[in-house]
Amino acid sequence: MKPIRSNPNHSDATPPSAPGTFRRSLALSILAPAMIALVLALPACKGGGSADAKASQASSKSDDKDSKDKDVAKDGKDGKKEDTAVPVEVAKVSRRPVAASYSGTASLDAPGEAQVVSKTSGIVLQILTEEGQRVSKGQVLARLDSEHQRLQVEQAASAVRKLESNYERSQKMVAAKLVSTEANDQIRYDLESARATLNIAQLELSYTSITAPISGVVAQRMVKQGNLIALNAPLFRIVDDSRLEAVLNVPERELATMKPGLVVTMQVDAVAGKQFSGKIDRISPVVDSGSGTFRVVCAFTGDGGLKPGMFGRIGIVYDSRTNALTIPRVALLEDEGEPAAYAVRDGKAVRVSLKLGYVDGEVAEVRSGLSEGDSVVTAGKVAIRDGAKVQVIGGGGSAMKVPTDAEAQAVAKH
Repeated sequence: MKPIRSNPNHSDATPPSAPGTFRRSLALSILAPAMIALVLALPACKGGGSADAKASQASSKSDDKDSKDKDVAKDGKDGKKEDTAVPVEVAKVSRRPVAASYSGTASLDAPGEAQVVSKTSGIVLQILTEEGQRVSKGQVLARLDSEHQRLQVEQAASAVRKLESNYERSQKMVAAKLVSTEANDQIRYDLESARATLNIAQLELSYTSITAPISGVVAQRMVKQGNLIALNAPLFRIVDDSRLEAVLNVPERELATMKPGLVVTMQVDAVAGKQFSGKIDRISPVVDSGSGTFRVVCAFTGDGGLKPGMFGRIGIVYDSRTNALTIPRVALLEDEGEPAAYAVRDGKAVRVSLKLGYVDGEVAEVRSGLSEGDSVVTAGKVAIRDGAKVQVIGGGGSAMKVPTDAEAQAVAKH
């Protein structure tokens, strides 16, 4: 039996590390209460910070409230703020004659116009007129080479002379009963046919002289000397500008106001500052179902500067009133409601509903709503409202500038 050896690492005695363990246990027992105290103190610290923040916010709100109270007290010293008077310009409601009219635009046209064409072919030998020249009906405008046509005339004339001689001898022989009546009649028929042929040849010869079919002014020349022209080739265009017409397409609601003979005025940009007079010549009896308009033809005389093709503005006066109550059109409020204007009464702008009559140029007739002598706002009306205080200026009484409606709208947008 082997002897049992003792393990040098094992012993029943207290191990050598027992003193270190004791020291660690002692340190833990000392630090544990301190750590617990520290953990317990953290919530208290947090709660204290929140309280300080709340106190700071409360102080800030109190300062803001005090500032607002001071501002309210400052504004409230004199009570409600006083309204500022808006500068405006006004015009008096007055009486003057007004006219009811219809206006439109149209181009002038010459009803008397002709295009000269060639009735035969040939070479142009002469041009006897130019554009812009006045010509009379039947005046020769150009000449063509007529040699061929002249020879045809001579040929036809010779045949006629021959048949006339034969016909004379035949009549004498018929009287002497030497030829039959049928033979004599045949010679007579041949003579009539030869005369017709001569007339045709003479007509063809006359076609070599190009003449004006109407009186007027040569508006266009479309041929040159030496050109070979064909049958029905266009040569000239002649316009009779002594009478001009303008056609208006008038809405059907104006059908009852348009009458033949009414005075018509026309203005064209080509003749600035001048007004031309005419009259309604005729009115179409039917209304175009597609456009809802009817044709009104206005007639003008060509003297005085009007030319075919000019574009102008036409006015037709169909009624007038000599003593109408009127206001400037600029005083009318530009809204979609009923017609209205601002009247100045006791230093305030009062919106007044109006019933309008005729509108003539820059003035409008007032049928009801205002009286003669009332003042209406003409400038600055966009910056005011019903009941607003206004300051009437103008006429050199004040140097303050009244803003236009466009300026007032721009300021309001900003």
